[in-house]
Amino acid sequence: MTFRRHSQTAQAAYHDLVSLLLDESVTDLRGAPTARRINGKTYWYDRYRLGSDIHEKYLGEETPALLARLEQYEALKEQRANRRRERTRLVRLLRSERFLGLDGATGSLVAAFARTGAFRLGGVLVGTTAFRLYEGELGLRLSLDQAVMTNDIDIASFEKLSLALGDVVDPSLHDVLDEFDFAPVPSIDKGRVWRWRQSSSETLVEFLTPSFDAEEGIRELPALGVSAQSLHHLNFLIAEPLHAAAVYRDGILVRIPRPERFAIHKLIVSNRRRDGPESLKARKDLLQAELLIEILAEDRPGDLAEAYADAVARGPRWREHIEQSLVRSPASRQRLDALRHI
Repeated sequence: MTFRRHSQTAQAAYHDLVSLLLDESVTDLRGAPTARRINGKTYWYDRYRLGSDIHEKYLGEETPALLARLEQYEALKEQRANRRRERTRLVRLLRSERFLGLDGATGSLVAAFARTGAFRLGGVLVGTTAFRLYEGELGLRLSLDQAVMTNDIDIASFEKLSLALGDVVDPSLHDVLDEFDFAPVPSIDKGRVWRWRQSSSETLVEFLTPSFDAEEGIRELPALGVSAQSLHHLNFLIAEPLHAAAVYRDGILVRIPRPERFAIHKLIVSNRRRDGPESLKARKDLLQAELLIEILAEDRPGDLAEAYADAVARGPRWREHIEQSLVRSPASRQRLDALRHI
């Protein structure tokens, strides 16, 4: 397999788009930025009064970049109209550079989720929708075959973070899904729905959360207002996610897993598929892992080596799943073995 790259112009435009979307995320403050310490970390909120009540809107975990944007709030607010025009221009440029972006159906739904605050409140796009967004993060030119097209959308979040934030999406994700003609898919755990299917297209939306117990049961994500299927190994995938720009309209700010974590996690998932490692979905998982491992081994070998070492150190079941997938992918094994000296 040989990957192709987007031009340097396209890569620069993509990263400019992410930066502009991050600027936009702090331009609608209604009160004063306020810091809170939660579980040893600092999180920032927009604290404002509405009538006799005090409200707090979650802005994000403290980083130098967030602090810099909060300090520049007034200037960023004044530049809002110009920033929107520039985002539209950048998206037009990216499409001319053959970015796949998101199709209309997926893009409109992801945009609706973003408007509710789903990604601001801990939601992380995972699965193939997230994989498609690596074309911007890595400058990777994807073909339709490599993207393994699907309109299914998977969103994951940590249960403890969702409990701690003290903020909720608005409007509710249930309302958004109903607006897009999605109906709940009944689960064994009656009354706790974690997946929805669109009647007109069979598209699925699923909500997921890491499992730290022996069982993979249904858990609650209060900030998102939904139930979620808990899964082993998912904590590895969604730790320290990245901001990303979905190329649709004038751009959508979302969060996706780090590509090196996505690649190693796909090796695990490919071997865990209930319908077997030779199933269509398992082969898709392996294809995505192989492509990311190939480009990361060249561009970000240190990150890939660190993620691989982290995963195999987590226990025998982790090593077994990775090993079984690497048996089916000798090229990926060779690349990962070459990283051991890093």
